Amino acid sequence: MKINWGVGITALYMGFVAMILVLVSMSIGQKIDLVTEHYYEEELGFQEKIDKKQRSAALADPVKWEVQNEGINIVFPGNVTEKDLSGEIKLYCPSNDKNDRKFKISTQNHAQFIPVTNIPAGSYHLQIDWKNKEQAYWNEDVIVIGHKK
Repeated sequence: MKINWGVGITALYMGFVAMILVLVSMSIGQKIDLVTEHYYEEELGFQEKIDKKQRSAALADPVKWEVQNEGINIVFPGNVTEKDLSGEIKLYCPSNDKNDRKFKISTQNHAQFIPVTNIPAGSYHLQIDWKNKEQAYWNEDVIVIGHKK
């Protein structure tokens, strides 16, 4: 069987179109998690976040956290009045946005315990956005939550 140039070019073109359609259908099925839904607004406030980080780094008694088997223990500075303490603690999971968690800051004796029994194991970005009166601070770290048996 002899194939002429017209049939060969048509077969090549049809194969290319079929490959593009397969790639488009595969890309539509991909799960894409954004860091945040409000990306533009957060980008505009990035300098504020840098200022918060610098204020946190300058604290003589910084915020400390420890990941334990049962949960995350976060200790705020002892010179802060608890009633003036406010903010939010976020656990951001880069691999799956359904694992993200948010907690209001609610301390007892300058500490807050977050149980991890209902949080899937994995790597998280711990983001502590907190205020002491009108002064805002930001602390973050990468933590690993594992459920040891």
